[in-house]
Amino acid sequence: MRQWLFRLHFVLWTICVHVCGVNSQTVDPLTWPPGPGQLLRPQEPNAELVQMLKEVDPKRIQAIIEKLVSFGTRSTLSSQTDPVRGIGAARDWIASQMRSFAATSGGRMNVTVQSFVQTPTSRIPTNTTISNILATLRGSKEPNRVYVVSGHYDSRNSDDQNFVDDAPGADDDGSGVAVSMELARIMATRNPSATIIFSVVAGEEQGTLGSIFQATQLRAAGVDVQGMLDNDIVGSSTADDGTKDPFNIRMFVQGIPTTDTAAQVSSLVSIGGENDSPIRELGRFVTEVASNADTEMTVQMVYRPDRFLRGGDQRSFIQQGFPAVRFTEPHENFAHQHQNVRVENGVQFGDLPQFCDFEFNARVAKVNGAALWSLAEAPGTPKNVVIDTSVLTNNSTLTWTDDPLADGGHEIVWRATDQPFWSHVIPVGVGLTSATVQLSKDNVNFGVRAVGKNGFRSPAAFPAPSG
Repeated sequence: MRQWLFRLHFVLWTICVHVCGVNSQTVDPLTWPPGPGQLLRPQEPNAELVQMLKEVDPKRIQAIIEKLVSFGTRSTLSSQTDPVRGIGAARDWIASQMRSFAATSGGRMNVTVQSFVQTPTSRIPTNTTISNILATLRGSKEPNRVYVVSGHYDSRNSDDQNFVDDAPGADDDGSGVAVSMELARIMATRNPSATIIFSVVAGEEQGTLGSIFQATQLRAAGVDVQGMLDNDIVGSSTADDGTKDPFNIRMFVQGIPTTDTAAQVSSLVSIGGENDSPIRELGRFVTEVASNADTEMTVQMVYRPDRFLRGGDQRSFIQQGFPAVRFTEPHENFAHQHQNVRVENGVQFGDLPQFCDFEFNARVAKVNGAALWSLAEAPGTPKNVVIDTSVLTNNSTLTWTDDPLADGGHEIVWRATDQPFWSHVIPVGVGLTSATVQLSKDNVNFGVRAVGKNGFRSPAAFPAPSG
């Protein structure tokens, strides 16, 4: 796919040169600078992953969303004990479903309800129990290397303090919950190398409280979370003007991490690495492995932490130093978010299932599944990657810490500094921890990624300057 896009770009650029009157000396940015290696080909899913993606069922997505809506309201402030209405009933149903998935895992998956008491805030009037449901599929080789997929099961209407009236929350965020639950069902019977947490959190509408607690607990426990995928409002392909966009999904990808110190930011900026944070590398990886015929989707990476005036659970993980991205449908309809259910001037307001596209939602689940499994089956992202900046030279020397699980070696990837995705790849042998590339670091950005014998490759790590 990427090679085809390169060829298309070149053809279009050539036409522009000859037809549009562009100076014939103009240089195509995808052919300059010349350098070693081959054009990077997107990583394709293996047979096991293809089978898992085929198992994603739009009807199950629909059933999950409709069941969540049936609880009337899932406001964080609603009843914890009513067996049929409120967030407590939703919590118990989600947990029971997750436990049924875990029962098929041969002991590899366990389900916990992670609860804490939130003291009053501007949006929480009284002490309130907030519960996250976590289905953890333990990794067979590196259980402490973790990837998280998440959606929030709390909902709201026009007033986030209104816990009495209906708040269906079909798209926001029953759709994201359905992604976590459907992937938990499918992957429970598999055996990933790294650990995957299928997370369903609460308190998002009151300030991402559930995910803040979850991410803080993971950081305190020393868990190596190398990627978090947040799914929030991923259930509709129809815009407010009626146009449809069923085969694209937005992925919001923050640049410089919130936790970076001023010195770290200064160092990154000094070498032109503003676009190469671990978050952006996670975003590049997801785009590469999840935009294909098997997902039937194209991931559209947006260089922004989130939409304007909005936030999500991915920020809770970023604030703890973990790379995290957010998926959201391409065109939102705000009449179907944070609204009381009503008809006004002939327009139906409210976040109702009738406005969801379950086939689209299933394709979003496939995007997440492709990314999660590719992450968990690859070696971890290389650590301690450094580029030698001690002397003036037109060559570039990179070093990194060896990883025994990188049994297929490592690869150096590079791209022109103004390009969004890695364009070239240079294989490096097994067990090596350094390589010199005959290409000036002044002209390109480099990365190092780990390779498994199984063909899965990690996200790239951007090198820090040696000085």
